[in-house]
Amino acid sequence: MKQTYIAKQVFDGKDFHHNYPITIEDGHILAFDTSKGAKEITLDGTLVPGFIDVQVNGGGGALLNAETSVECIETIGSAHAKFGTTGFLPTLITDNIDVMRKAADAVAASLTKGSAGVLGVHFEGPHLSIPKKGVHPQSHIRRISDAELEVFSRHDLGTKIVTLAPENVSVEVIKALVAADVKVCLGHSNADYETVIAALDAGATGFTHLFNAMSAFGSREPGVVGAAIESRDAWCGLIVDGHHVHSAAARVAIYAKPKGKVMLVTDAMPPVGLDDEASFELFGTQVIRQGDRLNAVTGELAGCVLDMAGAVRNTVNMLGLNLDEAIRMGSLYPAQFLGLAEQQGQLSLGTRADFTLLNNDIYVDQTYIGGKRVF
Repeated sequence: MKQTYIAKQVFDGKDFHHNYPITIEDGHILAFDTSKGAKEITLDGTLVPGFIDVQVNGGGGALLNAETSVECIETIGSAHAKFGTTGFLPTLITDNIDVMRKAADAVAASLTKGSAGVLGVHFEGPHLSIPKKGVHPQSHIRRISDAELEVFSRHDLGTKIVTLAPENVSVEVIKALVAADVKVCLGHSNADYETVIAALDAGATGFTHLFNAMSAFGSREPGVVGAAIESRDAWCGLIVDGHHVHSAAARVAIYAKPKGKVMLVTDAMPPVGLDDEASFELFGTQVIRQGDRLNAVTGELAGCVLDMAGAVRNTVNMLGLNLDEAIRMGSLYPAQFLGLAEQQGQLSLGTRADFTLLNNDIYVDQTYIGGKRVF
């Protein structure tokens, strides 16, 4: 059944349009016009491409590490759809090999089922740097083995990201991961600049939550941060919640990187979509929520109570970027990083009808995935 949405304002990923009709059929954009026989629906707000989040640990009370199931992944997706996310990578932080295998099975089953929004999987660890581990459990941080390589090399997981510390993974292994269609991101790393450059030359293409849990930029030792900002080709995920990165540092990175190479991520944890009182347990450690901040009882930041609409809003209100660029950072740029921009991340002929309706304050009123309203 064809449907034509006529929004007060539409941002297609490039330009804003007013009272702009979008006709969809079979879950894809058919035309930017009305169509005979299509049901017309008027929307009061700004229709924008759905957000894509490459780092989602949890939401709606669910945490992938705690419950490696299709139901858990769908709970997470449903929670984030309320905030405009139409595509996401369920993210498993450092854990044992059995949990990794079960998470991979759950992601594969979700993709087979067609669970709304699931694009693949992000393994954040376990091959990280202990000095930069954050809340990742040290007991599970380890060298890579054939067991992990077997999981990472599966062909039924959709788009795959592996975050690793390059000082603990050889360039030969990075090349092997890239050959297995893994997008290698560098993070939770205390590496020096030269080691990072070698990893980029081996095929790594991204950095996980820039500035956080990585060796800092210095005048004589650029570290992971310096290499990330210097790279013209690598994408950087950025947490814009007012806690993880100072606004000035975030702006420096955005201004220094080529346009399109900084994307918003949430690093979201279970409390997203729940009330302010929500706290949870992570590997036996209590994580406490105070407003929009999460800290382990041992003091470390422990992910975020951040959603993608909030990240876009903060990029405008905290960083001073224009709304169009903030939206691209939450939709088009992550789609380009994942190699999915021809299908998602923008509104153009033939792309999936994944979009969200924002009000004037950049809050979400409605969300659609494949033309179906999910919020």
